[in-house]
Amino acid sequence: MTNLQKRKLQDKIFHILVLSATLFGLVVLVILLKEILNDGLKWINIDFFRNFASRFPRKSGIKAPLFGSLWIIGLTALFAFPIGVGSALYLEEYLPKNWLTNLIQVNISNLAGVPSIVFGILGLGIFVNTLGFGRSILSGALTLALLILPVIIVSAQEAIKSVPKELKQGAYALGCTKWQMITGVLLPYAMPGILTGTILAIARALGETAPLLMVGAVTFIAYTPEGIFDSFTTLPMQIYNWTSRPKVDFHHIAAAAIIVLLILLLGINSLAIYLRNRYQSRMSR
Repeated sequence: MTNLQKRKLQDKIFHILVLSATLFGLVVLVILLKEILNDGLKWINIDFFRNFASRFPRKSGIKAPLFGSLWIIGLTALFAFPIGVGSALYLEEYLPKNWLTNLIQVNISNLAGVPSIVFGILGLGIFVNTLGFGRSILSGALTLALLILPVIIVSAQEAIKSVPKELKQGAYALGCTKWQMITGVLLPYAMPGILTGTILAIARALGETAPLLMVGAVTFIAYTPEGIFDSFTTLPMQIYNWTSRPKVDFHHIAAAAIIVLLILLLGINSLAIYLRNRYQSRMSR
C-alpha cells in the first residue's frame, strides 16, 4: 500500500469515527428530549407559571424559581460583561507583552476550567461572610459572575485579536486617539465574537446549581424576590428538588420545568446568533 493510499484510508476512518460520534450524540439527545417532552408537556399551563412550589404536584408551579433565575442572570450579565470586556481590552491593548502578561493569561485560562463548586466556596467566603451580603440574590449573581468571567475574557481576547491590524493602523493614520480607535473600530469589529462568547457563558450560568447551593439558594420559597438582598431559588434548584422526591408526579413537573429552562437557553442562544449576524451585516456595509 502506497503512502497516498494509507493517507486516504486514515482520512476515511477518521471521517467515519467523527460521523459516528456525531450521530451517537444526536440519537442520545433525541431520546432525552422525547422522554422530557412526553413527561412534561401535559403539565405546562398558565397555572404552572402562576403557582409557587407545593407539596401537591397538581398545585405546584415555577413562579418563584423563574423570577429568581431572571434576577440572577440579569445581575450576572450586568456585572460580568463590562468587567470581562474591559479586562480583555486592557490585556490586549494596554498591558505590555512580558512574562507578567503571560502569567496572567495562563491563570485566566486555567480559571476557565476550575470546577464551579470552587467558585461557590469562594463566593461563600467573600460575598456571604466577608462583605456581609448574606445568602441573597446579590451574592449568587456575583458568584456566577466570577464563574463566567474567565470565559468572557478569553472569548473577548480572541475576538479582539481577530481584528485586522490594517484597520487599527488606518484609524491611527486618520488621527484617531487610542480610545477613538477602540470605540470606533476595534469594538464594533470584535463585537460579534464578544457577544457570542458572553451570551454562551451566561447560558452556562443559567444552568448552574453547585455555586448557588454554596451561597445559600433555597429549594423552596413562596414569594418572588423584590430586591437584590432577598432569598431566592432558581429553575435548576427547583428541578433538583422535584427530581429528588419519590412521587412520580414530581418527576413529571420537573420535566416541565426542564422544558421551560431549555426554552430560556434556546432563547439566549438565538439572541447571540441574532446579535452576531446584526453586527456582522453592519460591519460588511
